[in-house]
Amino acid sequence: MRTLSHEEARRFYDRFGARQDAQAFYERPALDRLIAELRLREARAVVEFGCGTGRLAAELLADQLSPECSYLGLDVSATMVELARTRALAFGARVEIRQTEGAPRIEAPDGCFDRFLSTYVLDLLPEREIRVLLEEAQRVLMPGGLLGIASLTHGERGLPRAMSRLWQRIHQLRPALVGGCRPIELGPYLSGGGWRVRQRSVVTPYAIASEVVVAERVS
Repeated sequence: MRTLSHEEARRFYDRFGARQDAQAFYERPALDRLIAELRLREARAVVEFGCGTGRLAAELLADQLSPECSYLGLDVSATMVELARTRALAFGARVEIRQTEGAPRIEAPDGCFDRFLSTYVLDLLPEREIRVLLEEAQRVLMPGGLLGIASLTHGERGLPRAMSRLWQRIHQLRPALVGGCRPIELGPYLSGGGWRVRQRSVVTPYAIASEVVVAERVS
């Protein structure tokens, strides 16, 4: 299945900019579920792959993370990085926002984070890069650290199922029309060892299905 290249994704999200926050109408229930399961008040070092406008980061830093917790946000889009840095100013030196080239690699030592977040990003990546990113998450998480991911997924029945099929069809015809994202299943990417799935759920606000998974690094 064709996906956007790193350069195509960068150009798209540079143009899309702050409009990304308008997608909260269907993303919010999945994010609430994720936040509830990640025990963020215990976290000491968080990395978010694909931090976008920094909306989620600002929320977590203000309401969920302790003042001692550090946060690293990564994004391929210069526009998104600028928006996220503006939002992060209130939280001082414990926050760092970096622009990347889009590759699923993180310039950080092994085992230096205890939470790894990525929301509505894996559904943008080709299958090979999803696997590489999860390997990288396992590398940078300490044993017992938690992975929190949310993505578009396939609706199980009725209108959500029809909606996900339509979304997938549009993606097949022209990925940029849906921001490069398409419905995926997260389970197969976490079944190869090294992860213990602690929570998995599907929420379908406005008939748009999202999968939420929290997994623990066990090796």
